Amino acid sequence: MQLFVNDLTVMDFSYLCPKRGMVGESWIVDVVLDGELNEESMVQDFGHVKKNLKRLIDEYVDHKLLVPAEYRGSEVIHDEDSEQVEVRFTRENGEKIMLYCPAEAYAILYSDVITMESVGVYLKEVLATHLPENVDNLTLHLRTEVIESPFYHYTHGLKKHDGNCQRIAHGHRSRIDIYINGEICEESQRYWADRWEDIYVATLGDEIRYSERKLSGSVDVPEDYYCFAYEASQGYFELVIPKSICEVIETDSTVECLAQYLLQEQKKKSPNGECRVIAYEGVGKGAIVSG
Repeated sequence: MQLFVNDLTVMDFSYLCPKRGMVGESWIVDVVLDGELNEESMVQDFGHVKKNLKRLIDEYVDHKLLVPAEYRGSEVIHDEDSEQVEVRFTRENGEKIMLYCPAEAYAILYSDVITMESVGVYLKEVLATHLPENVDNLTLHLRTEVIESPFYHYTHGLKKHDGNCQRIAHGHRSRIDIYINGEICEESQRYWADRWEDIYVATLGDEIRYSERKLSGSVDVPEDYYCFAYEASQGYFELVIPKSICEVIETDSTVECLAQYLLQEQKKKSPNGECRVIAYEGVGKGAIVSG
Protein backbone atom coordinates (compact mmCIF):
# COMPACT_ATOMS: atom_id res chain seq x y z
CA MET A 1 0.00 0.00 0.00
CA GLN A 2 1.17 3.54 -0.78
CA LEU A 3 0.11 6.76 0.91
CA PHE A 4 0.82 10.02 -0.90
CA VAL A 5 0.73 13.66 0.16
CA ASN A 6 1.20 16.28 -2.53
CA ASP A 7 2.24 19.84 -1.62
CA LEU A 8 3.42 18.67 1.78
CA THR A 9 5.46 21.85 2.21
CA VAL A 10 7.58 24.44 0.42
CA MET A 11 11.28 24.66 1.26
CA ASP A 12 12.62 28.23 1.03
CA PHE A 13 16.42 28.15 1.19
CA SER A 14 19.61 29.17 -0.59
CA TYR A 15 22.54 27.12 -1.79
CA LEU A 16 26.10 27.71 -2.96
CA CYS A 17 26.71 26.95 -6.63
CA PRO A 18 30.13 26.87 -8.37
CA LYS A 19 28.66 28.56 -11.46
CA ARG A 20 25.88 30.81 -10.15
CA GLY A 21 27.12 31.78 -6.70
CA MET A 22 24.47 32.08 -3.98
CA VAL A 23 21.09 30.95 -5.28
CA GLY A 24 17.73 31.44 -3.58
CA GLU A 25 15.25 28.61 -4.12
CA SER A 26 11.68 27.52 -3.33
CA TRP A 27 10.99 23.82 -3.87
CA ILE A 28 7.66 22.12 -3.39
CA VAL A 29 7.78 18.71 -1.64
CA ASP A 30 5.55 15.74 -2.45
CA VAL A 31 5.93 12.49 -0.50
CA VAL A 32 4.92 8.84 -0.96
CA LEU A 33 5.05 6.29 1.89
CA ASP A 34 5.16 2.52 1.21
CA GLY A 35 4.05 0.17 3.95
CA GLU A 36 1.54 -2.12 5.61
CA LEU A 37 -1.67 -0.99 7.21
CA ASN A 38 -1.43 -0.32 10.93
CA GLU A 39 -3.99 -1.09 13.67
CA GLU A 40 -6.02 1.92 12.45
CA SER A 41 -6.14 0.45 8.91
CA MET A 42 -3.86 3.21 7.69
CA VAL A 43 -0.29 3.42 6.48
CA GLN A 44 -0.12 6.54 8.62
CA ASP A 45 -2.56 9.25 9.63
CA PHE A 46 -2.43 12.18 7.17
CA GLY A 47 -2.27 14.62 10.07
CA HIS A 48 0.82 12.90 11.45
CA VAL A 49 2.50 12.81 8.02
CA LYS A 50 1.93 16.49 7.43
CA LYS A 51 2.98 17.51 10.92
CA ASN A 52 6.00 15.26 11.50
CA LEU A 53 7.59 15.18 8.06
CA LYS A 54 7.08 18.92 7.54
CA ARG A 55 8.70 19.60 10.91
CA LEU A 56 11.76 17.54 9.95
CA ILE A 57 12.07 19.14 6.52
CA ASP A 58 11.80 22.59 8.11
CA GLU A 59 14.45 21.62 10.66
CA TYR A 60 17.01 20.24 8.20
CA VAL A 61 16.61 22.35 5.02
CA ASP A 62 14.08 25.18 5.21
CA HIS A 63 15.56 28.68 5.69
CA LYS A 64 19.12 27.34 5.62
CA LEU A 65 22.13 27.76 3.35
CA LEU A 66 22.98 24.46 1.65
CA VAL A 67 26.73 23.89 1.22
CA PRO A 68 28.20 21.23 -1.15
CA ALA A 69 31.01 20.04 1.14
CA GLU A 70 32.70 17.84 -1.48
CA TYR A 71 33.11 20.63 -4.03
CA ARG A 72 36.83 21.44 -4.28
CA GLY A 73 36.16 25.13 -3.60
CA SER A 74 34.31 24.52 -0.32
CA GLU A 75 35.81 24.83 3.14
CA VAL A 76 33.77 24.24 6.29
CA ILE A 77 35.50 25.23 9.54
CA HIS A 78 33.96 24.63 12.96
CA ASP A 79 34.93 27.10 15.67
CA GLU A 80 35.98 24.95 18.62
CA ASP A 81 35.30 27.75 21.09
CA SER A 82 31.74 28.45 19.99
CA GLU A 83 28.80 27.08 18.01
CA GLN A 84 29.83 29.17 15.01
CA VAL A 85 30.76 27.65 11.64
CA GLU A 86 32.83 29.40 8.99
CA VAL A 87 32.20 28.59 5.34
CA ARG A 88 34.57 29.66 2.58
CA PHE A 89 33.37 29.06 -0.96
CA THR A 90 35.30 29.81 -4.15
CA ARG A 91 33.31 29.91 -7.37
CA GLU A 92 34.61 28.67 -10.71
CA ASN A 93 35.25 32.30 -11.72
CA GLY A 94 37.45 32.84 -8.65
CA GLU A 95 34.98 34.94 -6.66
CA LYS A 96 34.60 34.08 -2.99
CA ILE A 97 31.58 33.92 -0.72
CA MET A 98 32.31 33.58 2.99
CA LEU A 99 30.08 33.26 6.04
CA TYR A 100 30.44 33.05 9.79
CA CYS A 101 27.16 31.92 11.33
CA PRO A 102 25.63 29.59 13.93
CA ALA A 103 25.76 25.94 12.90
CA GLU A 104 21.98 25.70 12.45
CA ALA A 105 22.13 28.28 9.66
CA TYR A 106 23.63 25.66 7.32
CA ALA A 107 22.85 22.26 5.85
CA ILE A 108 26.14 20.58 4.93
CA LEU A 109 25.62 18.07 2.11
CA TYR A 110 28.30 15.54 1.19
CA SER A 111 28.03 16.25 -2.51
CA ASP A 112 29.99 18.33 -5.00
CA VAL A 113 26.87 20.13 -6.22
CA ILE A 114 23.45 20.97 -4.84
CA THR A 115 20.69 19.43 -6.97
CA MET A 116 17.20 18.10 -6.36
CA GLU A 117 18.72 14.64 -6.43
CA SER A 118 21.39 15.36 -3.81
CA VAL A 119 18.94 17.21 -1.56
CA GLY A 120 16.45 14.36 -1.95
CA VAL A 121 19.09 11.82 -0.85
CA TYR A 122 20.01 13.99 2.14
CA LEU A 123 16.39 14.41 3.22
CA LYS A 124 15.51 10.75 2.74
CA GLU A 125 18.37 9.73 5.04
CA VAL A 126 17.11 12.14 7.68
CA LEU A 127 13.44 11.21 7.39
CA ALA A 128 14.00 7.44 7.21
CA THR A 129 15.09 7.31 10.85
CA HIS A 130 11.80 8.87 11.98
CA LEU A 131 9.32 6.61 10.16
CA PRO A 132 6.99 4.20 12.00
CA GLU A 133 7.76 0.47 11.85
CA ASN A 134 5.02 -0.34 9.34
CA VAL A 135 6.49 2.06 6.72
CA ASP A 136 9.07 0.33 4.51
CA ASN A 137 10.07 3.13 2.17
CA LEU A 138 9.69 6.84 1.55
CA THR A 139 9.89 8.59 -1.82
CA LEU A 140 10.33 12.35 -2.11
CA HIS A 141 9.46 14.36 -5.19
CA LEU A 142 10.99 17.83 -5.23
CA ARG A 143 9.76 20.31 -7.83
CA THR A 144 9.57 24.00 -8.59
CA GLU A 145 6.44 26.05 -9.09
CA VAL A 146 5.44 26.36 -12.75
CA ILE A 147 5.81 30.08 -13.50
CA GLU A 148 4.87 31.23 -16.98
CA SER A 149 6.03 34.82 -16.44
CA PRO A 150 9.52 36.17 -15.53
CA PHE A 151 10.93 35.35 -12.08
CA TYR A 152 14.15 35.72 -10.10
CA HIS A 153 16.14 34.00 -7.35
CA TYR A 154 17.08 36.13 -4.35
CA THR A 155 18.78 35.61 -0.99
CA HIS A 156 18.45 37.77 2.12
CA GLY A 157 18.37 37.79 5.92
CA LEU A 158 16.00 39.50 8.35
CA LYS A 159 17.82 40.34 11.57
CA LYS A 160 14.66 41.54 13.35
CA HIS A 161 12.75 38.30 12.73
CA ASP A 162 12.32 36.08 15.78
CA GLY A 163 12.30 32.89 13.70
CA ASN A 164 14.53 31.30 11.07
CA CYS A 165 14.16 34.20 8.62
CA GLN A 166 16.87 35.95 10.65
CA ARG A 167 19.48 33.66 9.08
CA ILE A 168 21.60 35.88 6.85
CA ALA A 169 21.55 33.58 3.81
CA HIS A 170 18.20 32.02 2.99
CA GLY A 171 16.22 32.70 -0.13
CA HIS A 172 13.36 32.25 -2.54
CA ARG A 173 12.47 31.62 -6.18
CA SER A 174 9.88 34.29 -6.88
CA ARG A 175 7.70 35.59 -9.65
CA ILE A 176 7.14 39.31 -10.10
CA ASP A 177 3.98 40.93 -11.48
CA ILE A 178 4.10 44.57 -12.56
CA TYR A 179 1.11 46.48 -13.92
CA ILE A 180 1.33 49.88 -15.60
CA ASN A 181 -2.01 51.67 -15.95
CA GLY A 182 -3.81 48.42 -15.24
CA GLU A 183 -1.97 46.39 -17.90
CA ILE A 184 0.65 43.75 -17.23
CA CYS A 185 4.10 45.02 -18.25
CA GLU A 186 6.20 42.04 -19.28
CA GLU A 187 9.11 44.31 -20.26
CA SER A 188 9.36 45.58 -16.67
CA GLN A 189 8.99 42.07 -15.27
CA ARG A 190 11.81 40.86 -17.50
CA TYR A 191 13.96 43.82 -16.42
CA TRP A 192 13.66 42.82 -12.75
CA ALA A 193 14.09 39.12 -13.50
CA ASP A 194 17.41 39.96 -15.18
CA ARG A 195 18.47 42.52 -12.55
CA TRP A 196 17.75 40.17 -9.65
CA GLU A 197 18.89 36.92 -11.18
CA ASP A 198 20.71 35.12 -8.32
CA ILE A 199 20.96 38.34 -6.27
CA TYR A 200 21.72 38.97 -2.61
CA VAL A 201 19.47 41.73 -1.26
CA ALA A 202 21.15 43.45 1.69
CA THR A 203 20.24 46.24 4.10
CA LEU A 204 22.60 49.22 4.06
CA GLY A 205 22.62 49.45 7.86
CA ASP A 206 24.04 45.92 8.13
CA GLU A 207 27.25 46.76 6.28
CA ILE A 208 30.44 46.74 8.36
CA ARG A 209 34.02 47.58 7.47
CA TYR A 210 36.01 44.67 6.13
CA SER A 211 38.54 45.14 8.91
CA GLU A 212 35.78 44.55 11.51
CA ARG A 213 34.93 41.08 10.24
CA LYS A 214 35.23 37.98 12.42
CA LEU A 215 35.87 35.76 9.41
CA SER A 216 39.44 34.53 9.30
CA GLY A 217 39.62 34.10 5.53
CA SER A 218 40.96 36.80 3.21
CA VAL A 219 39.71 38.14 -0.10
CA ASP A 220 42.18 39.25 -2.75
CA VAL A 221 40.40 42.53 -3.53
CA PRO A 222 38.40 43.58 -0.43
CA GLU A 223 37.15 46.80 -2.04
CA ASP A 224 35.17 44.68 -4.51
CA TYR A 225 33.31 42.96 -1.67
CA TYR A 226 30.66 43.87 0.84
CA CYS A 227 30.75 42.65 4.41
CA PHE A 228 27.41 42.45 6.20
CA ALA A 229 26.90 41.40 9.82
CA TYR A 230 24.36 41.54 12.61
CA GLU A 231 23.48 40.02 15.95
CA ALA A 232 20.09 38.30 16.17
CA SER A 233 18.35 36.05 18.67
CA GLN A 234 19.94 32.90 17.18
CA GLY A 235 23.45 34.39 17.30
CA TYR A 236 25.96 36.33 15.25
CA PHE A 237 25.72 36.31 11.44
CA GLU A 238 28.35 37.56 9.00
CA LEU A 239 28.66 37.46 5.21
CA VAL A 240 31.37 38.57 2.77
CA ILE A 241 30.13 38.63 -0.82
CA PRO A 242 31.10 40.28 -4.15
CA LYS A 243 29.44 43.62 -4.78
CA SER A 244 28.59 42.47 -8.29
CA ILE A 245 25.92 40.08 -7.03
CA CYS A 246 24.32 42.39 -4.43
CA GLU A 247 21.50 44.90 -4.35
CA VAL A 248 21.79 47.13 -1.29
CA ILE A 249 18.64 48.88 -0.06
CA GLU A 250 18.09 51.29 2.83
CA THR A 251 15.28 49.32 4.49
CA ASP A 252 14.88 45.79 5.76
CA SER A 253 14.44 43.18 3.05
CA THR A 254 11.01 41.87 4.04
CA VAL A 255 8.77 41.20 1.04
CA GLU A 256 6.72 44.28 2.00
CA CYS A 257 9.84 46.48 1.86
CA LEU A 258 10.98 44.82 -1.36
CA ALA A 259 7.61 45.50 -2.97
CA GLN A 260 7.90 49.17 -1.96
CA TYR A 261 11.47 49.34 -3.27
CA LEU A 262 10.44 47.77 -6.58
CA LEU A 263 7.63 50.31 -6.89
CA GLN A 264 9.94 53.25 -6.21
CA GLU A 265 12.50 52.03 -8.72
CA GLN A 266 9.82 51.21 -11.27
CA LYS A 267 8.37 54.73 -10.99
CA LYS A 268 11.74 56.04 -12.18
CA LYS A 269 11.20 54.04 -15.37
CA SER A 270 7.49 54.89 -15.69
CA PRO A 271 7.02 58.26 -13.94
CA ASN A 272 3.69 59.11 -15.57
CA GLY A 273 1.88 55.82 -15.15
CA GLU A 274 -0.10 54.21 -12.36
CA CYS A 275 2.06 51.33 -11.15
CA ARG A 276 1.10 48.21 -9.20
CA VAL A 277 3.69 45.71 -7.99
CA ILE A 278 2.94 42.20 -6.76
CA ALA A 279 6.15 40.85 -5.23
CA TYR A 280 6.23 37.18 -4.30
CA GLU A 281 8.23 35.54 -1.54
CA GLY A 282 8.52 31.99 -2.80
CA VAL A 283 5.28 30.17 -3.60
CA GLY A 284 1.81 31.62 -3.10
CA LYS A 285 2.62 34.50 -0.76
CA GLY A 286 3.91 38.05 -1.04
CA ALA A 287 2.99 41.72 -0.89
CA ILE A 288 1.09 44.19 -3.11
CA VAL A 289 1.75 47.92 -3.40
CA SER A 290 0.44 50.59 -5.78
CA GLY A 291 1.32 54.17 -6.56
